[in-house]
Amino acid sequence: MPGCPLSHRAFFSRASLVMSVLVAGMICGSCNGGMSAPPPPPPPPATFELVQVATGFSTPLDIQQPGDASGRLFIVEQGGHIQIIQSNGTRAATPFLDITGRAGFTSGGETGLLGLAFHPNYKNNRRFFVNYTRNNATQLQTVIAEFTASSTNANVADPTTENILFTVDQPFSNHNGGGLAFGKDGFLYIGLGDGGGSGDPSGNGQNTTTLLGKMLRIDVDSTHAPGLNYAIPPSNPFATSGGRAEIWLFGLRNPFRFSFDSVTGDLWIGDVGQNNFEEVDHLTSGQGGLNLGWNIMEGTHCFLPATGCSTAGLTLPVFDYDHSQGDDTVIGGHIYRGTKMPSLVGTYVFGDFISGRMWILTQTGSTFTRTSLFTVAANDLSAIGQDQLGELYVARYSTGAVSRIHQVGQP
Repeated sequence: MPGCPLSHRAFFSRASLVMSVLVAGMICGSCNGGMSAPPPPPPPPATFELVQVATGFSTPLDIQQPGDASGRLFIVEQGGHIQIIQSNGTRAATPFLDITGRAGFTSGGETGLLGLAFHPNYKNNRRFFVNYTRNNATQLQTVIAEFTASSTNANVADPTTENILFTVDQPFSNHNGGGLAFGKDGFLYIGLGDGGGSGDPSGNGQNTTTLLGKMLRIDVDSTHAPGLNYAIPPSNPFATSGGRAEIWLFGLRNPFRFSFDSVTGDLWIGDVGQNNFEEVDHLTSGQGGLNLGWNIMEGTHCFLPATGCSTAGLTLPVFDYDHSQGDDTVIGGHIYRGTKMPSLVGTYVFGDFISGRMWILTQTGSTFTRTSLFTVAANDLSAIGQDQLGELYVARYSTGAVSRIHQVGQP
């Protein structure tokens, strides 16, 4: 879904699921008569596995939780449904939301129902937001819309409450982005791809007069200006001039999945690459207006031009990786802040859709190091979600399952 056209990045396959992450231990020797006592044996490696929570989903693309202490997980299916996993692991009998009947709704390839975000005050206002695609006559569009859950049945959304915040015309069917998330500032962030086509032919990533190839930030709570269904945060970098007021960051290719650290508020983006490199971007809270480089750069490497490019004024990713080992589509994840996997606390957990490999990213000073976690299955890892307690889950696109990442020997 998040990568190049389907013909270049196939979606279905099977593979294995095992590997381990070594946990380093500090060893202190005590002195006894001038002789050092023998060091204790090193701790065994921490081993991780996937524990299936529920199955039977159709091309699941996203996992979200409403922050209402219900323990529910909401699973976004590309074909136009949002399903619920109850706190006891059972699936709700009917979809929470069905948009298949919306005028022009289209799915397949990199189109469909792509993302979901719950309002920070969802427990009280029942508001949530989705990202989907539709055909308006012959024009493909991204739709960012708001719905409200039923006041009488918490497991059902009211389809009559749709409020379309805005639409964006898409020149091609790929690179639509898809992610939605609220930051700790209370604003809604929206990741949009560059509009597709190989190499960003229209230069949308570097063009601040278009919303394509951007991370947007809007205010869905304040009074909005006439003609808009949202307000512009006054601290947005182009709020008054120089570009579209909704833009927070530019120079992105396809930010399919991104998240905010629940402790620091830092933004982490998995930006899908073009031919050779996938990238992970890390920005601290409040770093708006930055140029993340595409299509001058692909990751930390020159793209256009292929050599001798200038990186002046660009903010490069903290980590990128090539395609030499079968990886091809980064799936952005989360900083782990749960309690059941102590070996992962504070690390960034992410993966790759094509290879199915998953890793953690750790930081020492300004250096970021990637360590293997395990392998899911090729063309299967489509999303990494978290519950309200910070435990991590994986959506498996072709398998149709949702599983929890589990540290062996822990709860």
